[in-house]
Amino acid sequence: METFGPLQLLACYARGVFPMADARDDDQIFLVDPEHRGVIPLVGFRVPRRLARTVRAEPFEIRFDTAFNEVVSLCAQAAPDRPETWINPVIQDLYAQVFHMGCAHSVECWRDGTLVGGLYGVSLGAAFFGESMFSRATDASKVALVHLVARLITGGYRLLDAQFITEHLTQFNAEEIPRAAYHQRLTSALAVKAEFGAQPPLAGAAALQVISQAS
Repeated sequence: METFGPLQLLACYARGVFPMADARDDDQIFLVDPEHRGVIPLVGFRVPRRLARTVRAEPFEIRFDTAFNEVVSLCAQAAPDRPETWINPVIQDLYAQVFHMGCAHSVECWRDGTLVGGLYGVSLGAAFFGESMFSRATDASKVALVHLVARLITGGYRLLDAQFITEHLTQFNAEEIPRAAYHQRLTSALAVKAEFGAQPPLAGAAALQVISQAS
């Protein structure tokens, strides 16, 4: 995979596959096309009541795209609930290049000048491919996801790909769909132009209102 670069990476997403590594210290990557794909609804996204209260309280400063590489690095680190990760240096470098092309974005939760949670993903057409998230403070990654969904709705996105369903994601009404159904949704989303945008983050209550109105 020596010639596998950012353009090839984006072409993979456009045809419904994504890269992974077996381990953090493995310098090889491989492509994955799951039989069943996890997706998070933009219409019908559910915010649990306790999390909604947290979002309204605004315990974090929300930023977009100000520390992309740091978000990826923190996602790559082992954690108590995730002793091994699939994000190796090859993948980190690829996504850094895609970010500089304007096709990847980060959502960041900051507290007292420290990055305490966030997520990152790839954007093509009206599809956003969520890659990974991390949390160093209670609910930080969940709050980041809420703000991501609000921004995607505002920007006209049609698909939020979660790759695989986890218990963490089912609370938001994430679902698992067959590969063929996913490819149909992907084709439709790629045919539409959406805008991630550079506008300031919404306040917590405003983000929840955007999600509520879409549902």
